[in-house]
Amino acid sequence: MAQAPASAPDVAGQPPGAAPDAARGTEAAHASGGASEHATPHYPLEKPQLLNWSFAGPFGHWDLGQLQRGLKVYKEVCSACHSMNLVSFRNFTALGYSDAQVRALAAEYQITDPAPNAQGEMFQRPGIPADRLPSPFPNPEAAAAALGGAHPPDLSLIAKARAVERGFPTFVFDIFTQYAEGGPDYIHSLLTGYGRTPPEGMVINPGTYYNPHFIAGPALAMAPPLSDGQVTYDDGAPQTVDQYSRDVSAFLMWAAEPHLVERKATGFVVMIFLIGFAIMLALVKKRVWAGTPH
Repeated sequence: MAQAPASAPDVAGQPPGAAPDAARGTEAAHASGGASEHATPHYPLEKPQLLNWSFAGPFGHWDLGQLQRGLKVYKEVCSACHSMNLVSFRNFTALGYSDAQVRALAAEYQITDPAPNAQGEMFQRPGIPADRLPSPFPNPEAAAAALGGAHPPDLSLIAKARAVERGFPTFVFDIFTQYAEGGPDYIHSLLTGYGRTPPEGMVINPGTYYNPHFIAGPALAMAPPLSDGQVTYDDGAPQTVDQYSRDVSAFLMWAAEPHLVERKATGFVVMIFLIGFAIMLALVKKRVWAGTPH
């Protein structure tokens, strides 16, 4: 009699770059409860707080002081784990920095030159404005190995890639208000959402941190990154977690869409032109066909 094939051995762990299954604990808690708890949980558990941003609305503008503070928060805190591979040092001239300041900032980093030297070896050199911000890890696998299996996402476009759906009918009004602050609102709420007590019956896996604003589960692998007094501001702005979160969220929005303000201004002018053009066409039509019986 032929023997049944042996079952495949269980594979321990997760592939490199995979984040811990933070949602599994909550789903198990719901499954073990009453009939009303069998529904699939929806995330985030709490919607992000809607904040007032200087770049909001058709007449919005960038607060250069806030963007500079946000860059400082990224540089001193976020850059230890997260990359910004699509942002070049020369882009920081839009934040109010001079060419000399940008060159000095770039020179603080050691960049691996894309071309080998005369001996065919790769070498490092001080950064120049044309370089992009270097990643803290040589590759995603190294990042995952250093951070317990969780590969931190690149932050270049994170403010456009992460946002909570506002639903009907709110998104209809967003067309007229030109709402584009979903990403910054979410990032700020996430960074300030740590330290809460999980609801009764919710299981949080070891190595993860409960955050009701996380868009993919009840907890995430990133530890609370900010604390009061962590970054020193030179302009007298409050050195609090809330202010740090606002500043870095605004900076990440600028990085994701640096021409946001110009785009809104152009769109507003176009809308005014189209309204005026429509009125003009209506008046011309009325004059041309005024003597024609209908």
